[in-house]
Amino acid sequence: MSEKKLYVKYVVCLRDKIVLQSELDRMGFHYEITVHGAIRFLKKSTKVQYQELKKNLLKKGYILLDEKESVLIDRIINTIIEVIHYSESLPNLNFHDIVNKHVISGEESLLKIFSDVKGMSILQFIVVQKIERAKELMLYEDLSLKEIAEILNYKNKDYLAAQFKKTTGLTPRYFERLRKERMAIVEKHTAELNSENAKTS
Repeated sequence: MSEKKLYVKYVVCLRDKIVLQSELDRMGFHYEITVHGAIRFLKKSTKVQYQELKKNLLKKGYILLDEKESVLIDRIINTIIEVIHYSESLPNLNFHDIVNKHVISGEESLLKIFSDVKGMSILQFIVVQKIERAKELMLYEDLSLKEIAEILNYKNKDYLAAQFKKTTGLTPRYFERLRKERMAIVEKHTAELNSENAKTS
């Protein structure tokens, strides 16, 4: 199976994604769209086919990145996700530490290419991932908001709460309530199963 994975610039809304998938289907590519918007080609295609795809997408206002640029974008995304979601405690994240500003396409910096691909800046992507991790900690760990703020390297719980509300439109308290409701369902279901097992034993 081919592991060729390419990103496309300016595919930043649902309509763009539909157009992209329609073109890939029309051209007979075997592919999947990753969670972060890259095209993963599941069968090897010829250089001519990729060039044809690039030309057809260009007609619609999209730019298929080459492998070098796509690898760099993928590396940034994976680094941010690994640091935020798989570290016990976050370091002081600064997007300048994650990616340098070397020019890789004419006068275009990697930071601009990332924004054109994801529809948000690297800094915004970091914020979104931190809020996703905060949701996970709220739903699956018995931690206070202060403890979560410390894990995610926020200066205090109020700053986390404000950024959380701005990003999700919901308060941390909502997710705390959600966790309690889910736990109550699990406990009730477990008690019912134990009761049924006791009757049949």
